[in-house]
Amino acid sequence: MRLLFAGTPEPAVASLEALIGSRHDVVAVLTRADAPSGRGRKLTPSPVRSRAEEAGIPVITDVPRGDEFVERLRGLEIDAAPVVAYGHILRPAVLAVPRLGWINLHFSVLPAWRGAAPVQRAVIAGDEVTGATTFLLDEGMDTGPVLGTATETIRPTDTSGDLLGRLATSGAELLVATLDALEDGALQPQPQPADGVSVAPKLTTDDARVTWTDPALAVDRLVRGCTPAPGAWTVLPDGSRLGLGPVAPRPEVTDLRPGEVRALKHEVLVGTATHAVALGEVRPVGKKAMAAPDWARGGGRSLVEAGLVLGASATGPSTTGASSDSTEVSA
Repeated sequence: MRLLFAGTPEPAVASLEALIGSRHDVVAVLTRADAPSGRGRKLTPSPVRSRAEEAGIPVITDVPRGDEFVERLRGLEIDAAPVVAYGHILRPAVLAVPRLGWINLHFSVLPAWRGAAPVQRAVIAGDEVTGATTFLLDEGMDTGPVLGTATETIRPTDTSGDLLGRLATSGAELLVATLDALEDGALQPQPQPADGVSVAPKLTTDDARVTWTDPALAVDRLVRGCTPAPGAWTVLPDGSRLGLGPVAPRPEVTDLRPGEVRALKHEVLVGTATHAVALGEVRPVGKKAMAAPDWARGGGRSLVEAGLVLGASATGPSTTGASSDSTEVSA
C-alpha cells in the first residue's frame, strides 16, 4: 500500500522504521513544524522529520487544514495514513482522504486512558498492565473503532520513559501487522466498549509536584510517572524547586514526618504518610542532576543540618529543577 505516515516525537520513530522495512511504501511523512529547543531555543526538526529525511522520504510540515492541504494529500494517492503521536487535530475533510482511513497507534488498551498522556497516567494510577491499540481515527478523542491490540506488563520500577520505550517497539510491530491485515481484507474494525473509559490529559508542571502527605506508594508512582517529563519536583524552604528522579521505598523507616529529611552516609530519606522513601537523583535549580547524597553533602548541606522539611513552602518561583520539555503521545 501507499502510505502517508504522520508522527512527531521520538516514540513515533520506531513505527516509521518498521513501516520503511515493511512491504508497504511510505510515500510521504507528515510531522509538526520545527520547534524551538534547548537553552538557545534553536529551531530543531522533529525526530520523525530527521529520520524521514535520512531515508529520503518527502516531508510535509504544513498545518493540516485548508483546501490546499487536502488537495496535496489527494495528490499523493495514499491508501492509508498510519498515525503515531502526530500532535494536530485532523478535520473530517482530511480524515476522508485515505482509502482505508487514518490508522492511529495509541499507547493504551482503549477505551482506557484516552488522551495525550496514557503512559504517564497508567504508571501514576498503579496499573499492572497497559498496552497499545490501533484504531481508525474519527472526530472524537481516541474513540474510533479498534483494529488491533497488544498488552504490556508495567514493572514495579518502570518510569513512563521505560514503559514508553517498550510500547514504541511493540506498538510498531502491531501497526505493521494491522496494515498488512487491512490490505489483505482480513480485519474488521470493532467499536470500543462503553465500559472502562478513562481519560489521560497532558500532565502539567503542577501535576508533577510531590505531596509528601500522600502514602509512599503514591509518591513512588507519581515520580516514576513524571519521569522523564514533565519531571517531578518538590519545594525547598526558600521557595525554590528541587527536581526529583525516581525514589526507592524504605518501609522499615516509619519515624519521619511527611517531608522530613534524614541524610545518611549513602542515602537521603524523606518521610511520607506511611513510610520513608530514599531519594534518587535530584536537580537543584540551575544545576545538573546529581545523586541525592552528593547534594546533601554539598549545596543542600545547610538545609539538611537545619532540619529540612520538603514541600513546606506553599509557593515557589517559576524556575524549576524539573524538566520543562514534555512529550505528548496522542494523534
